[in-house]
Amino acid sequence: MLGLFMVLPVLALATGDYPDFTPLMLGLTLGAYGLTQAILQIPLGLLSDRIGRQPVIIGGLLLFISGSVVAALADTMTGLILGRALQGTGAIASTLMALVADLTLEQNRSKAMAAIGGSIGFSFMLAMMLGPLLTANFGLSGVFWVTALLGVIGICVAFFLVPKGVSMRRHREAMADTQQIRALLRDSNLMRLNFGIFALHFALMAAFVAIPTILSGDLGLNGVNLSWVYLGLLGGGFFVMLPVMIMGEKFGYQKLIFIASVALMALVTAVLSGQRGPLLTPLMLLFFFAGFNLLEATLPSWLSKVCPVGNRGTAMGIYSTSQFFGAFVGGLAGGWSLHTFGVDGLFVTISLVLLVWTFVSMGLEAPRPLQTLVLSVGNLDQQDFLKIVSNVTGVEDILLVKGEHLAYVQIDRLQVDMTSLQPYINR
Repeated sequence: MLGLFMVLPVLALATGDYPDFTPLMLGLTLGAYGLTQAILQIPLGLLSDRIGRQPVIIGGLLLFISGSVVAALADTMTGLILGRALQGTGAIASTLMALVADLTLEQNRSKAMAAIGGSIGFSFMLAMMLGPLLTANFGLSGVFWVTALLGVIGICVAFFLVPKGVSMRRHREAMADTQQIRALLRDSNLMRLNFGIFALHFALMAAFVAIPTILSGDLGLNGVNLSWVYLGLLGGGFFVMLPVMIMGEKFGYQKLIFIASVALMALVTAVLSGQRGPLLTPLMLLFFFAGFNLLEATLPSWLSKVCPVGNRGTAMGIYSTSQFFGAFVGGLAGGWSLHTFGVDGLFVTISLVLLVWTFVSMGLEAPRPLQTLVLSVGNLDQQDFLKIVSNVTGVEDILLVKGEHLAYVQIDRLQVDMTSLQPYINR
């Protein structure tokens, strides 16, 4: 993700003299990886069930490296688009989630997933700093060569550091199941969240069609200065959103804060469509990134709380597909808007999408403090297990699948009697 993110703050500035440069080609270059990621995310995860996690992860990283090399050698926008699309074919996120489920105990899995989510957030911040620095010293091709090197390091980690001989588990909380997709697509809460992650990454990718040019042209920033500005905007946005997010969790205002954050991003982009200046632009972008950080952290957490028991892996697969498709459409629509209507029209487009999301979000049900545990049925008859566990305080729902020796149990974290469930954890 670091490699994919590093081009965001520099691509618009570094490609202006390419022979086939147009705003539309710029948008396609930014979002091309999202299309191939969206298409292959679930299929590669399912393939890893058949041939193993490591072959899919290493194969995906090899494709990612190949795309990085193609982009590094490209001297046209068309070559960059092909490279970025090839990078996206290394769609291994769902396979990595399944590997985490294979390698971790149930009581540690949430921490492991949170660590991965945190690393993605950190990579975004780091990429905003490194991208301008690398481009200033080595050009745009240097960014892609470093990206290829990161892929090589990833292969070394996967080959030498990930434990071998781990048995694969058909874990419905980490992997997609095609039989569940239709039912989940009819779930109104999940679809609102899927539209949300689509709109969020649409807004991010469309905005970065213009943000680097605004900061460089309107404010005269470049190179090292640009890196520090991005650090200030993203770091400041993080510190603005953190206390708000904590208050929402503590006092039960998650839905109100969620909708307010979407509305804030819509307002910010509306302001940027008409007014920009040395003080106003950085302030508006600070609020934009604060809203982005909060929503990026809130959406997957909310999805896990409202997802039907035993369906989280499939729900996350649909969610990830929506996210990457949003990045593709955002880049495409952002480039088209910039080409057709200019910077003002681009931000109007973003604002309208965010406004639609604001109204869509009003129908969300506020999340309850629910969590899914995966318990071992062991030698018990499934019906006997069902009678025992269903009577435990705080157990909300249970999914037992014929032929599996696991039970997917949804609990209320504030009320559950964990002592009664402990004998069935990792037996």
